Amino acid sequence: MESQPLRVTTSDGMATIVINRPARKNAVTQAMWTELAATVNRLSADPEARVIVLRGAGQDFSAGADIAEFDTLRGSPDSARAYEAGNSAAFAALRNCSVPVIAAIRGICFGGGFGLAAAGDLRIATPDAVFAVPAARLGLAYPQDAMGDIVSAAGPQMARYLTYTAGRIDAQAALAAGFLLEIVEAAEFDARIEEVARGIARNAPLSVRASKAAIRAALSHDPAEAALAQSLGDATFLSEDYAEGRAAFHARRTPHFKGR
Repeated sequence: MESQPLRVTTSDGMATIVINRPARKNAVTQAMWTELAATVNRLSADPEARVIVLRGAGQDFSAGADIAEFDTLRGSPDSARAYEAGNSAAFAALRNCSVPVIAAIRGICFGGGFGLAAAGDLRIATPDAVFAVPAARLGLAYPQDAMGDIVSAAGPQMARYLTYTAGRIDAQAALAAGFLLEIVEAAEFDARIEEVARGIARNAPLSVRASKAAIRAALSHDPAEAALAQSLGDATFLSEDYAEGRAAFHARRTPHFKGR
């Protein structure tokens, strides 16, 4: 029901967030940007959440920000800056989330929807997926901090093309640019998303979190992020999960990790 514009479910370490406005191609309202940031931050702090899947209801991922609100909620410089701050908070929540985020993309993935996907870690799409960043057609600039996600996810050349031309690309072009991990036929799509998510959730949470932090530090070249990644990696050495991993290896059994 669209009366619940964000739906959240959790199961065995996998949290799923559904953008739930299919009649509006899952366009995101100002209230939804705020709720999305809070939801991701809550899940990031939840020790039971080991992976997040972000997807849209129905046939589309998201058409981005709901332009129908712009005249009233983004009509002046001050309100536009406030609105953009809400966008940026949602992008930052995904970017900084302690656990991996998988964007499961069907159909339209435009504007702020593209930004949400770019801020995640892994992106898997169906063959019908279409991508665009049409801010230039609205006379707006894309948020500077979120532009970093697009450059990181799609590369500087594709970031330039998408933002300068506001043109659309298909799933194959997005795959070639490195934006997508893979393209999966619609009939197998949900099963593949769950397979990847469950695979992450079964692994040692401290190890996965340390890897996510180390990858981010490698991309940012930020000494503070490098120090954080080092500390998270060091914390695995004396963890119960490391002992469990060794014991399971010697016993030739499946390890059962607890995240401590």
